[in-house]
Amino acid sequence: MKAKKKYLISVVGATAVGKTDLAITLAKELDTKIISADSRQFFKELSIGTAKPSKTEMKGVKHYLIDNLSIAENYNIGDFEKDALHALKNIYRKNNRAILVGGSGLYCKVLWEGIDDMPEIDLELRKQIQDDYQQKGLTFLQEEVRRLDPVYFLQVDIKNPQRLMRALEMCITTGKPFSSFRKGKKGKRNFHNIKIGLERPREELYDRINQRMDLMLEAGLLEEAKAVYNFKYHNALQTVGYREIFDFMENKQDWNETVRLLKQNSRHYAKRQMTWFKKDSEIKWFHPSEYSKILEYIHERISSLLV
Repeated sequence: MKAKKKYLISVVGATAVGKTDLAITLAKELDTKIISADSRQFFKELSIGTAKPSKTEMKGVKHYLIDNLSIAENYNIGDFEKDALHALKNIYRKNNRAILVGGSGLYCKVLWEGIDDMPEIDLELRKQIQDDYQQKGLTFLQEEVRRLDPVYFLQVDIKNPQRLMRALEMCITTGKPFSSFRKGKKGKRNFHNIKIGLERPREELYDRINQRMDLMLEAGLLEEAKAVYNFKYHNALQTVGYREIFDFMENKQDWNETVRLLKQNSRHYAKRQMTWFKKDSEIKWFHPSEYSKILEYIHERISSLLV
């Protein structure tokens, strides 16, 4: 008997665009489960600053790779690939359709395509590079990456400190350019991709981001950041929503400036997310309100792939 084709329906887009609500609605419609591709929602201690859906918001739909780790644990993208493929295997036992949701483009890509083998990074080196960034700023990272890996420097988003620090880690650890490891090795996948992108007019999205940040602060984002301050060098905490509050705690700026930066940097992050996803021609874009059209598109794609 010929095995049924399997499908991964991916819901991607910028922060605050409405991915979670749509993914849950689709999961209920298709009677399936969700895998999270949010690089910070893995951690139990990070809920408010990651806009993690509550049990109530999940509406009884099982989510894999949410609250599955402690911030004290080391976890890399290779671990995610292994865990996400294992989750897919579980879902496909009962349903040939699964849903992936998230705004972390690299995590989506690794599940779609696989990843190159990367060496482990020494945690002391990681901390030193992060210290250098805090003390010397973004320009320092840019100049070091340009010096050690001019090829990657021309490819990377040079305003993204996480990408620059990752490249420096690899260059210093291996003595080779980071670009030499990025060969685009494809992993074998037993599913077909159906990629749904969500977008809103810029002003509409930015209003939602500002409102979400206000709600996060009311819900206790400051207290959450204080509780994980001792882990501030963890990659998951070198991100928008926590980094700004750590700076406030270290008296680098006042509270009003912190709130302004939280909103501004969240908007900038959304712009970078959209730049990443817009490069993928396989993504079909919709406004989140176009649920009927989205569902129709999914059924059309499945029908075409059955042929």
